[in-house]
Amino acid sequence: MRKTQLLKQNKRINKTLLFLVISLTLLGLIAVADASAPQALNVFKDKYYFVKQQIFWAFLGFVVLFIASKVNYSFWKKLAAPLFWTSLLILFLVLIPGLGMKALGARRWLVVGSFNFQPSELVKFTLAVYLAKVAERKRQVMAFFLPLFSVCLLIILQPDLGTALIIMAMGMSQIFISGINLFYFLSFAIFGGISSLLLIFTSDYRKNRLLTFLQHIKDPLGRDYHLRQILLALGSGGLFGVGLGQSRQKFLFLPEAATDSVFAIIAEEVGFIGSIVIIFLFIWLIVKCLSIAKNAPDEFSRVLAIGLSAWIGGQVLLNIGSMVAITPLTGVPLPFFSYGGSALIMILFACGILLNISKSTNEQ
Repeated sequence: MRKTQLLKQNKRINKTLLFLVISLTLLGLIAVADASAPQALNVFKDKYYFVKQQIFWAFLGFVVLFIASKVNYSFWKKLAAPLFWTSLLILFLVLIPGLGMKALGARRWLVVGSFNFQPSELVKFTLAVYLAKVAERKRQVMAFFLPLFSVCLLIILQPDLGTALIIMAMGMSQIFISGINLFYFLSFAIFGGISSLLLIFTSDYRKNRLLTFLQHIKDPLGRDYHLRQILLALGSGGLFGVGLGQSRQKFLFLPEAATDSVFAIIAEEVGFIGSIVIIFLFIWLIVKCLSIAKNAPDEFSRVLAIGLSAWIGGQVLLNIGSMVAITPLTGVPLPFFSYGGSALIMILFACGILLNISKSTNEQ
């Protein structure tokens, strides 16, 4: 009875989480406008080309966030199975030439007319919902691992090891929090680690990424070029940065300046102090997400919130980790900051669901 009263009392969304989401999105728009300007001017003769698209996607993202914050989280439980299996089919369609668009050596985008999007961003959400439903119903161990393994396999075939690692971390965090037998959990974790090593050493592309991380002074104009330019950007920023808009690396020296490497441009312009502030905002965001998960009213919402938190936190950790050379480059976008519609809209959608769960928490 007391818990029911607490749930009724707390009908407002978590304002701190909403503030952080809005702040990070606005900072991200500034970062995209800044980092993408030289490439946009060079290719499209319009230095605002990329940021105008990003603003449109941010608008759509906040519409989706608003709707998701209003729809009770239990609604997604009813659609968990059809949503997941449909997204898995779409993920498979990406591998078919003519449907899947290949760029930068990977087939990650599904093309429908003039519209294209990344199904891997959609499947992060549908898998999180599906595993949360499995956890609530206390299904057998393979009901957790088979969907997770299937998704990771299809994404690795694109190939996209970075996204597969994020999904693996997200899924394993949900499986762990569901109270599964530790023997099965550790067995699958060891299997996943060995499989990842095999995938790295059986692919020249992935092996070169690892060697670049371990020996980034061997080939500064070849395979090590990207990482070297990132480190130059970080070093140039110093303590207080070179000034907003004054980056030199964004002038077509640093590859993927507005997408995967946007944090390097930020660090160059705002320096160590500014970078720490942005990292602090991300940490604050993740702590609030975990707080919502901790106080979630039932098993489904708790496991779902953990999965969404691991999704956002894992991407932040892997992207910034690769920018400061403590992890290999993976091509994972930085949430809210990297240019791209699919990633931004789905991250805002995930935040909308977390906001909805926060309405039913028993924090009081």
